Amino acid sequence: MSQAPDVSKDKLIADFKIVVADAEELLRATAGQAGEKVTAARGRVEENLVRARQSLAEAQVAVVDKAKAVGRVTDDYVQDNPWRSVGVAAGFGFIVGLLIGRR
Repeated sequence: MSQAPDVSKDKLIADFKIVVADAEELLRATAGQAGEKVTAARGRVEENLVRARQSLAEAQVAVVDKAKAVGRVTDDYVQDNPWRSVGVAAGFGFIVGLLIGRR
């Protein structure tokens, strides 16, 4: 059940990167535009992009830290229960083999 939030976090980070890239492209496209409203809008967008990049970096660090923690817990479990881990892996491999063999 813990994987679903991780997957959605990864998807959110990927989507966020796309939005940031699109906003940067928009800023480049409007670089030659003049006027108070355009200048003010560009300033707000640039400020928001800086904050968005910081949030994205923090989210990526959190996801990496969580993945490392899960890896450590898994490693500890395998170290503490080697035969059980081998049995689970063998059972999983057997089931996958049966499913592939039916194709």
